[in-house]
Amino acid sequence: MPYSTNLTDAEWEVLSPLLSQILPLKKKTRPPNWTQREILNGIFYQLKNGCNWADLSKDLPPYSTVYWHYKPWRSQGVLEELMRVLHSKRPIASKKKPKWTTLMIIDSQAVKNTCNASIASLMLLFLQINQWY
Repeated sequence: MPYSTNLTDAEWEVLSPLLSQILPLKKKTRPPNWTQREILNGIFYQLKNGCNWADLSKDLPPYSTVYWHYKPWRSQGVLEELMRVLHSKRPIASKKKPKWTTLMIIDSQAVKNTCNASIASLMLLFLQINQWY
């Protein structure tokens, strides 16, 4: 049964070579029962729905298999690296101005305290914010 989190063929064509570059080489002992695409479908399903690992759909690989792959990939930064590489390959429209994608939250306590803050601490805050851009 297809889910909204399942990778399309076009998406898999992009991700497949990236996974082979990013994932560490492992000793192959026997052919796997589940493909990397099916494992990723299981990870995406769990991340989108926020369900327990044991509640993965029966159409996906067993939750123990999906989690067994997810845990080292998360600790080794594989998913973050995939996001970084995909984001860097995103085509940028040449005629459009770049959009600011920044969210700033100011609570009332922070505003009260900045009135009493010294100039040096405000300058440090300003420099830290500018490093993010």
